[in-house]
Amino acid sequence: MFSPPSLRSPARISVLASGGGSNLQALIDHFAGPAAKAGAITFVASDQEGAGALGRARAAGIATGVIDAPRDSDAILSLLDTAKTDVLVLAGYLKLIPDGVVRAFHGRLLNVHPSLLPAFGGPGMYGTRIHAAVLARGVRLTGVTVHFVDDQFDRGPIIAQWPVPVRPDDDVATLAARVLQTEHQLLPICVEAVACGAITLGDDGRVYGEVGMPATLAPRTPR
Repeated sequence: MFSPPSLRSPARISVLASGGGSNLQALIDHFAGPAAKAGAITFVASDQEGAGALGRARAAGIATGVIDAPRDSDAILSLLDTAKTDVLVLAGYLKLIPDGVVRAFHGRLLNVHPSLLPAFGGPGMYGTRIHAAVLARGVRLTGVTVHFVDDQFDRGPIIAQWPVPVRPDDDVATLAARVLQTEHQLLPICVEAVACGAITLGDDGRVYGEVGMPATLAPRTPR
């Protein structure tokens, strides 16, 4: 059977991001809005001191930190402990999470990936590289995956996926923008499902519960 993680209510959600933070912004907007039920974004950290994500967090009044040693479990856990983190989200964070952090946040550590995993995932598959690979292979359907994190890139148990069609006239930029719109919608839904206990990761490695997704994910302009 499985042992769901014990979370306070509302859950304190920390986010790690390496870049501009548009997915972080989607999370901030969601959990600051009236639809949010079970959490709040309370801490944001980055391995890049000048990351745009940190600026977004500060603008929203959220505490921030810098990860100086991305391979140091103890240092990262110290930051997260200070923030009293219940749920940890990777939103465009490009470093492999150390084993100690993965173990400490078993069932509470999520990542969003811009493809339908296991396709177009793994080391080196991030950002525009993914969309370029999708176009080079000539596939007609890509998408977004939100999954629990384990000790390998993009291999953890899948929480939810949403398809995005590849159009005949797509280039990397147009495809990336359309996939990003879906990321902005799917990630907050999945984070809230974990934060409120609707989704749990069992000791057997299986995902239990359901994500309350709408029948469709309407396009939204990226920020």
